[in-house]
Amino acid sequence: MSARVLLIEDDRPIAENVILALERVGLACQHASLAAEGLARIKAGGVDLLILDVGLPDGNGFDLCRALRKFTDLPVIFLTAHADEIDRVVGLEIGADDYVVKPFSPRELAARVKTILRRVGAASGTDRPTPPAIAVDAERAAIACYGQPLALSRAEYLLLKAMAAHPGKVFSRAQLLDLAGLSEDSTERAIDTHVKSLRAKLALAAPAADLLRTHRGLGYSLASE
Repeated sequence: MSARVLLIEDDRPIAENVILALERVGLACQHASLAAEGLARIKAGGVDLLILDVGLPDGNGFDLCRALRKFTDLPVIFLTAHADEIDRVVGLEIGADDYVVKPFSPRELAARVKTILRRVGAASGTDRPTPPAIAVDAERAAIACYGQPLALSRAEYLLLKAMAAHPGKVFSRAQLLDLAGLSEDSTERAIDTHVKSLRAKLALAAPAADLLRTHRGLGYSLASE
């Protein structure tokens, strides 16, 4: 199986040239125009190397690289118009494997990609471990989303833990009220408040994942992977 490259680049002509160059040397390439979309694809798995533009419409490539280094050692090549020495130094210091300045040769970039993939062993098709969508550590009463710890209240922890044990199962508000250990005088609408807060925290960890589902008139469920 060929190695899989993700390109996060908002300039369409540049992206098309890079994709063509990679495909010519036998590499599969996905493309994302936004940082959030690219992050979601990385967390979904199946990426062996990332080519990352620094200036993106919804964020900064340096910030995205810092976020990635919290949960993965995925190889990263910066592709950017920032040619200053300080930018190159920052890019390499935060964990990039290479730094390519625009304008550039797509063929040379493809060669750099293959060199890095050979070094990390991805060219043979070896899968890199990807953290699960939801990981529950019952001993520490902690939950992580794609490797990122979530700051949860007691009720939020109990709700998410219960739903994570049965992904895809629809829980009624009454069931969740009981599972969250809320007082008897709490209303089912209290669950809606906790779910809204949970959804916001999950969205910060996985912007495009849509993990917490609403079933109108029935209740809520956690998406099954």
